[in-house]
Amino acid sequence: MVYVSPRGAWAASAGTVITLAGHAAAMAPETAIGAASPVGGQGENLASTEETKTKEAMKALVRSYTERRRPEAVALAEETIESAKAASATEALRVGLVDFIANDLEDLLNQLDGYTVQMASGPRTLHTAGAITEEVPMSLIEQLLEILTNPNIVFLLLSIGVQAIFIELSSPGGWVSGFLGAVCLALAAYGMGVLSVNWFGLVFLIIAFVLFIVDIKAPTHGALTTAGIGSFIVGALVLFNSPGTPQFQRVSLPLVILVGILTGLLFAVIIGFALRAQKRPVITGQEGMRGQTGIARTDIDPTGQVQAGSELWTAELAQGCKAIRRGERVEVVTVEGLHLRVRKAGK
Repeated sequence: MVYVSPRGAWAASAGTVITLAGHAAAMAPETAIGAASPVGGQGENLASTEETKTKEAMKALVRSYTERRRPEAVALAEETIESAKAASATEALRVGLVDFIANDLEDLLNQLDGYTVQMASGPRTLHTAGAITEEVPMSLIEQLLEILTNPNIVFLLLSIGVQAIFIELSSPGGWVSGFLGAVCLALAAYGMGVLSVNWFGLVFLIIAFVLFIVDIKAPTHGALTTAGIGSFIVGALVLFNSPGTPQFQRVSLPLVILVGILTGLLFAVIIGFALRAQKRPVITGQEGMRGQTGIARTDIDPTGQVQAGSELWTAELAQGCKAIRRGERVEVVTVEGLHLRVRKAGK
């Protein structure tokens, strides 16, 4: 017994063949069956000869499954292969492609009660009224694998993974972002191996993150970041939402746009910090000494010693400055080798 459920479900592609192979078949209201034309592993069309051979083989298979049904059912089954025709639950029941339309499992069992199916050993009448049902839950591993094959989850893992790897490459030395990126990319790779994806979209995603990184290294006032957001959105849509991809394997368009904008904003913030750091005055080396204040440890007239920070320097009065007494605060004017030229602070 094959039951297409819940409402909104679609027994498409291989699901059509599986449904027809059952000794009895039922569909919930607002479900569909069909669109089973053969395609390649990535959803692409087959070559002419290969397509003809595959279609003929599949039509022969569904004919063998539906030969006990009405001629209209056999014709519809063949059309799902030949022209990717799909039918609603009502249409499928009307031509006899399925046996029941059931609202839920209880309704299905009530309708099946007394129904006769043809087994290899002969006809058998089902007695299902009041039958006890037992739900077999998925194991923890199966639940995890189901999550990892959700296109939205795969997209998020891919985005986080690539971003973390680029952050690690742009500022090496740590390991957290690199490790996180590697784990996310490995999990995303598993999901993409199961889903129908267009790998060309990955090129656009990589270009997007390269543009983000370049804009950090050589700020262009957001031009490259804006281009990166566009490339990111296009890449995600090409990767997961190419023509021919089943609806349940498509990534949410609002999610793609949201993640693209958030990623762009993140890199925009990083660019802002980078620009601010470039404009910040130098605080190390000789350049960093200029403008610092210290204490005169001896009289300076015209030379003496001052303490600037934790270091003791030989100092000389800057040109045109008056003598400085011991204990007075001084300001560094210039650094000349290991000597400072100073003046009284506040002047």
